[in-house]
Amino acid sequence: MVLATQPALFDPYTNARRWIDDYRAHVASGGDVLCGGDETPWLAMFEELATLVGDDLAYARERVQRHAADIGTGFRVTGENEERPWPLSPVPLLIEGDEWAAIERGIVQRADLFETILADLYGEAKLVARGLVPAALVAGSPFFLRPLVGLPPPGGHQLHFMAVDLGRGPTGEWRVLADHLRTPSGAGYALENRLAVSRTLGGLQARLNVARHAPFFAAFRDGLAASCNRTDPRIGLLTPGNYTVSYPEQAHLARYLGLLLVEGADLAALEDKVYVRTIGGLKRIDALWRRLDARFLDPLAFDTHSQIGVPGLIDAYAAGNVVLANAPGVGVLEAPAWHAFLPQLCLRLTGASLSLPNIATWWCGQPSECARVEEDLDNLLIAPAFGGGTLGLPTDSAVAGNDLDAAQRTALRADLARRPQDYVGQEIVRLSTMPVVAGDTLVSRPFTLRVFAARGADGRWVVLPGGFARIAEHPDPRAAVMGEGIWSADVVVHGNTPVDPVSLLPPTDTQHIRRNPGTLPSRVADNFFWLGRYLERGEALLAVIRVMLGNSIDADGGAALSSDTIGRLAGLIGSTGAAPRPSSHKRADLTQMARHAMESVGQGWQSVAEINLHARRIGNNSRDRLSADMVRLLDAPFPTHRGTLDRAGSLQRRYAAIAGLSAEHMSRTAAWRFHDLGRRIERALAMVRALLTFGLAGSSLDDLSTLLDLADSQISYRQRYLTGLARVPVVDLVALDTGNPRSLAFQVERIWEHLCALPVLNDDGMAEEQQQQATELKAIVSSARAGTLDGKMLSELEARLIGLSNEIARRYFLQGAEPLRAGGLTLA
Repeated sequence: MVLATQPALFDPYTNARRWIDDYRAHVASGGDVLCGGDETPWLAMFEELATLVGDDLAYARERVQRHAADIGTGFRVTGENEERPWPLSPVPLLIEGDEWAAIERGIVQRADLFETILADLYGEAKLVARGLVPAALVAGSPFFLRPLVGLPPPGGHQLHFMAVDLGRGPTGEWRVLADHLRTPSGAGYALENRLAVSRTLGGLQARLNVARHAPFFAAFRDGLAASCNRTDPRIGLLTPGNYTVSYPEQAHLARYLGLLLVEGADLAALEDKVYVRTIGGLKRIDALWRRLDARFLDPLAFDTHSQIGVPGLIDAYAAGNVVLANAPGVGVLEAPAWHAFLPQLCLRLTGASLSLPNIATWWCGQPSECARVEEDLDNLLIAPAFGGGTLGLPTDSAVAGNDLDAAQRTALRADLARRPQDYVGQEIVRLSTMPVVAGDTLVSRPFTLRVFAARGADGRWVVLPGGFARIAEHPDPRAAVMGEGIWSADVVVHGNTPVDPVSLLPPTDTQHIRRNPGTLPSRVADNFFWLGRYLERGEALLAVIRVMLGNSIDADGGAALSSDTIGRLAGLIGSTGAAPRPSSHKRADLTQMARHAMESVGQGWQSVAEINLHARRIGNNSRDRLSADMVRLLDAPFPTHRGTLDRAGSLQRRYAAIAGLSAEHMSRTAAWRFHDLGRRIERALAMVRALLTFGLAGSSLDDLSTLLDLADSQISYRQRYLTGLARVPVVDLVALDTGNPRSLAFQVERIWEHLCALPVLNDDGMAEEQQQQATELKAIVSSARAGTLDGKMLSELEARLIGLSNEIARRYFLQGAEPLRAGGLTLA
């Protein structure tokens, strides 16, 4: 008897060993973080990866990208409106604990040095007076804010959060490439990278004792709170808005840290204090982690053209009533020209050399240094001294001198003669490489590391263990050529000591319960209200299009609708501003109108595609409060099915999925109430207009059937009435039956319930105007009779619904300066 051969057991170690050996053979030179150090942790990491994906490295990259997408990670490129998926490598950068401790000490030293220099620049200015810092280095920077000189920052610190870009040289030394102090970005991406990689390499934490991110973020949050005057402060993350390139990161950080995500329009300065405009009145804000450029913070103090700042914010800051992290004006130290002076300043101010040296830099504002740069142009990097554009360089960023052609060299030398202070020369740094998945193999690519530091509750600096790595597309190791990189990687700091499982999430045995969802800014309420309206408006328009094209979903098939009914359907589409009226009722003209009503974009018509764009923008602007599934559905591309009806059907199913998520997955908070309120008002208006078009006396059988189709009530009607269509029963079902979730009465009942549940500003027990209007509307509808419901009453109901919508906006959305004048607003 012949025994069947048993397949060999899969061995992750064998795959990991093979990957490393193949990679070692691929790397032709030194300077690689894997080949130049201990391979044991790398072997453990690749073994974890092999356990998950076998020998399919391409699948590893696909899997980690999918996890990143599930988390909702994304970014935008400057000048683009579409969001891109975050490019994450499945292979993290591994750094041993002792090596990281040296990096950490250097970052803390640098942060303390910057704090000392900033305190002097905006204080006594001794460094300039003593000649240690050229005056032009300070006054020449566009980020030096003279109005803040002599103004001590609330909380006592200029810096609360900073980021530093590091490059690792071929021999293993780390050097500083750039500092980020104004609005340092990337910490949210580091957090999201860790979440996605942890889902992919779940066992790595225990095998390598990976340092966790949560203690860093907790320390930063506690540090901001400790800087405030009140013991239970309200803290916001101030964003420029959803069009900024890092908005997805900002939304993720706000949600993770429990901060209010606010824009300038959400805030108001009153009597030297800052408040957020909420549906319950003005609520005090004690600290703002700003991601808004300081020059746009306050049009009264800085740029008068700013429309995204808060008038009076700097007055509140000067009065010590709001902490800004970081303080306005700290960006003066971001200038590359400072790298020429930091080594000596560190030695003079601290008595020690920089633990993490800068790349060698020569500021051309000094004659001897300028001459050296011109003499050694081919071997240096030429960069703007203050970070902005110059007349002598072909781009706004650094350029290698030997990459300049003859005309560009002439232009550079001419501008150096005119304004030498605008330029620096820097050494060209060559970077180490790390393993990256390319196809189904590993290749080496240069990388840079962004590290983050935050001030904790005790005032000391805490460094995020890891940060994130940016990886170049090509193997050229020059940092200047790498630019921003095209891939990112998690950075794992590992050691021999087990790491406590710290998390910002509460422990599983906590007894603390909280049912209050927190403050709802008026802008967010406005967004949710109009998100509901747009979604319902798009669904209603699709229903009219499908019925007009002869595709009644629930009714039995039969003869085509009459010309009069078709004309009314076309008129209903035209009245919404979705498309021009057709020249005839021929099938081709109706199809053309339907296609226009669905797909027209940028032509001034309120088509389904335009409505989708409105909803999509609102969804992207509210992603800190929406699930990733909801955002994905709102971001989904327009259907590309061949037939118009097929596209309409696909869109309706998407609308139904979004409605299901809203109904079954959104917590019943005030934000949900505004979302549902918008839906109910829009659906009520659609029902009133359908009744005015198809439900008045003299309506034909086709009109009544169309009315039932638009109200999605064909089945309900036929279950009740077996003898055929009659106007009064149809009108009663569509208009007045409170048990029909599509009826006008049902919508009015829900509107009234929502407005009764929302907060009021006065304490006299009297109904506010929007509540009073809803009560009157409910009384009219509940007392109406189908047989007497005529055009006059329906037109009155339409006007009342529009007026109620306007009153809700006036009361809750608090547009312009109205909340500062409104009576009864409590300042909490």
